[in-house]
Amino acid sequence: MTFGRIPRPTILPDELLVRVVACGVCRTDLHVSEGDLPIHKSGVVPGHEVVGLVEEVGASVSGFAFGDRVGVPWLHSTCGSCRFCVRGAENLCPNSTYTGWDVDGGYAEYISVAAAFALALPSGYSDVELAPLLCAGIIGFRALERTDLPEGGRLGIYGFGGSGHLAAQIAMARGCEVHVMTRSPSARTLALELGVASVQGSHDRPPVPLDASILFAPVGDLVPVALESLDRGGVLSIAGIHLSNIPPMNYQRHLFYERQVRSVTANTRVDAVEFLDFAGHHHLDVRVQRYPLADADRALMDLADDRVTGAAVLVY
Repeated sequence: MTFGRIPRPTILPDELLVRVVACGVCRTDLHVSEGDLPIHKSGVVPGHEVVGLVEEVGASVSGFAFGDRVGVPWLHSTCGSCRFCVRGAENLCPNSTYTGWDVDGGYAEYISVAAAFALALPSGYSDVELAPLLCAGIIGFRALERTDLPEGGRLGIYGFGGSGHLAAQIAMARGCEVHVMTRSPSARTLALELGVASVQGSHDRPPVPLDASILFAPVGDLVPVALESLDRGGVLSIAGIHLSNIPPMNYQRHLFYERQVRSVTANTRVDAVEFLDFAGHHHLDVRVQRYPLADADRALMDLADDRVTGAAVLVY
């Protein structure tokens, strides 16, 4: 894994060259660096919550200009022609590639991105606030959509980091009641500051049956815990790209009464546009801890050891 000063990329005609000004530190970066995910590119530069300024525009690109502020997210490319892409499920494309896994990401001074996968960013946020929106926010949004949470419903959130604290605000903006389960005392304090209905430990039972839950913590042991806390017909959405093994479950206790488990596999560009539009109309309180690029290793260690409240962001 590499980061810092690397050669400035040469762009293709359909690409943008982006000068990075901020990059979020996502748990997926941790999974790549620690080997939880298979190696797709040896020595890859991580980082896929990239905010930057357009430095160069490819010859065939329209809609972007020098100096534009853009986002470079996790989804780097798809084939556009498989049955998944054609039906609007490009996140399931078997030929998809990902920023900071298949290609070099944003822990660097410059990054290239296909213009078709670059994101316009909402106003009203600083560069540092925008960075976590580009994965933590988008994935939290998709995970919430996967729950089919009814209007005014009760949502449980397991793990309250970058994604959790944003997904909670989306749900509350929609009139839903949010209950947070997390092992981190500072995360519990943040959850209460943001106005959730209750907080408790990660394995504790919420005070009411839940219509839906999202599991952000990469802890398989929490799957039966979360299922047992669902009301009849409830949905558990598992948001992470990596999860430790799920222990055996009891059908009657955990799945009966039409409880469901749904995974979340990346996001589509439509998800990203819809979420960023939401963020533009409903200002989110994005909590960040800043780190200079030179301290990227420390940021990853702090994330691994639960020393980050909200989201970690590298600044340049």
